[in-house]
Amino acid sequence: MRVPKKGSLLRELPIIVVAALVVSVLVKTFLVHFFFIPSGSMENTLQVGDRIAVNKLASYFSDIKRGEVVVFHDPANWLGAVPAETGPKALEVVKSGLVAVGILPDPAKQYLIKRVIGVGGDHVVCCDAKGRLQINGTSVNEPYIFAGNKPSESNFNVTVPKGFIWVMGDHRGASADSRFHTDDIHKGMVPLSDVVGRSEFVVWPFSHAKFLAAGQDLSKVAVKK
Repeated sequence: MRVPKKGSLLRELPIIVVAALVVSVLVKTFLVHFFFIPSGSMENTLQVGDRIAVNKLASYFSDIKRGEVVVFHDPANWLGAVPAETGPKALEVVKSGLVAVGILPDPAKQYLIKRVIGVGGDHVVCCDAKGRLQINGTSVNEPYIFAGNKPSESNFNVTVPKGFIWVMGDHRGASADSRFHTDDIHKGMVPLSDVVGRSEFVVWPFSHAKFLAAGQDLSKVAVKK
């Protein structure tokens, strides 16, 4: 068996690195994207600092369903202005490279993560006589809600237009979700065109690793006719 010469390996190393970067960018763009969880709005399903894998293909080839946890672009300036990046030029170049391959989040793009409560055509109401959400006349149990929280402290009665979703955080008392943006251009709804993909599982830290299941009661609600 021939042993590669040291010079040959050194010549091939840049090609290997470039190829790895290209593959990483392609995976990030079309298949899987990784995100950090920056806030407690999805506790205890997701913790601050968790790193999640988002399936981008899923949103292309099948409908977004009630109960799924999705990542989406800020639909109507929910998060406010993006703070300006400051620091040494060299450091910014390195950061840009790490963002490109998906190791760091892109500070220029505002993303949110919430649970889908209503899809196009759904009538979502808070709340029934027992304080539960109602979707298309069916009351739903939500065991993923943060302990001690109500399904919602505020009442609402909305019908979700086709091509949109109504989203809420699992930590209902700490989530500025669709309920708090009913005066924006989309009336608190998120356009499906802004959905990046479904959050499939927590990959880091290992102690939090798990698949993210959809809310069972939500997925069983009949489609409104």
